[in-house]
Amino acid sequence: MPSSVEKKTASIEAIIFDVDGVLTSGAIIYGPDGEWKIFNVQDGHGFKMAARAGLKLGVLTGRSSPVVDRRMKELGVEFYEQGAMNKGEALPRLLKKMGVNAERACYVGDDVIDLPAMRLAGLSVAVANAVEEVKAAANLVTQKKGGEGAAREVIERVLKARGLWDGVMKRYTEDAE
Repeated sequence: MPSSVEKKTASIEAIIFDVDGVLTSGAIIYGPDGEWKIFNVQDGHGFKMAARAGLKLGVLTGRSSPVVDRRMKELGVEFYEQGAMNKGEALPRLLKKMGVNAERACYVGDDVIDLPAMRLAGLSVAVANAVEEVKAAANLVTQKKGGEGAAREVIERVLKARGLWDGVMKRYTEDAE
């Protein structure tokens, strides 16, 4: 019999990610032309696989950066909000735009600013490098750290729980005719 976390995971229609500390390691580099961030390419490919499988993806970040705009455009993420200092207010706005009920949304965070959104989401996930308060509030804690494949880990878990993984993998495992 599936656990309640497995049932929640299987019902997820949208995954919302924080950026700093989740899609990145949390390090911020300031260069002469502004802020730089390092994103994980496997996380990015996970975004593409999730989108092809019909999952909706979004991002809520407390900071604002042109780098995030660029990365979201590259990944085809339509639903994101920067400067979201109150994520408990921002998550419902974002989910309304996405057409997804909070119970069918997963929120992935790492720091206390993420707690209000985590409480609203049907499934809350903390990355391995999250602060203790976030780990304690989460339904799941990833094995991987933010910026090191944690987003991909969450995406794969949801795709597998929903029975979509094999269909996603056909693109990579079947011989092209």
